[in-house]
Amino acid sequence: MITLKTREEIEIMRAANLIVAEVLAELRLQVRPGVTTAELDGVAEEMTRQRGATPAFKGYAPAGRAFPRSVCTSINDEVVHGIPSESRVLREGDLIGLDFGVCYRGFYGDSAVTVAVGEADPEAERLMRATNEALWAGIEQVRAGNRLGDVSAAIQERVERDGFSVVREFVGHGIGRRLHEEPQVPNYGKRDRGIRLRGGMVLAIEPMVNAGAAEVRVKEDGWTAVTMDGRRSAHFEHSVAVTDGAPYVLSQP
Repeated sequence: MITLKTREEIEIMRAANLIVAEVLAELRLQVRPGVTTAELDGVAEEMTRQRGATPAFKGYAPAGRAFPRSVCTSINDEVVHGIPSESRVLREGDLIGLDFGVCYRGFYGDSAVTVAVGEADPEAERLMRATNEALWAGIEQVRAGNRLGDVSAAIQERVERDGFSVVREFVGHGIGRRLHEEPQVPNYGKRDRGIRLRGGMVLAIEPMVNAGAAEVRVKEDGWTAVTMDGRRSAHFEHSVAVTDGAPYVLSQP
């Protein structure tokens, strides 16, 4: 069931997402060679609790195995849900996806960004640019009266224009009083298909894009998804409210 949010509820979600944005901005500053992903996780959790929110991912257990950390840190061929570790050290040239969410006053915020550790090579730059532009192409379609397929198709078209692949096993989602709500938001599809968007819907739009083939697998930890061919992946995300006018990007400062 899709839950429509009131204007007041959307503003609470805006506040939650601004906390997410602030944490991600600080994490981007902390990303450099020699830093461990556990150190990034500690920064995220401390900042979140200082602001009266709780980390959304820590303890999240949709399939019975709880995610043990506060932020997802996915490096190179890791697509999503990488688990921070004291032994995982960032190296020059890595790509790291930072996916983070909070719960604040009963509502969730969720956003993600991929950044390079030090200097990025040309393919990495193209991959990040295409994924981020695909996110914004999808956001542009988040308008009352459009269909969900308009969002999905816009993302897919931008990604494939550069010869990259859209991940299909993981998708965007509705968000509100729960981290994952209906509807699912695929990053591929056809225009003028799917449900019609209505004011009060809030969607987490999050293209996950592989440099090579689209296929992924989940590692033995039950969380970390990696590309089947070992090539790199990028992930960008914003939480967006449907209004009677332009999309309201809640997680953009």
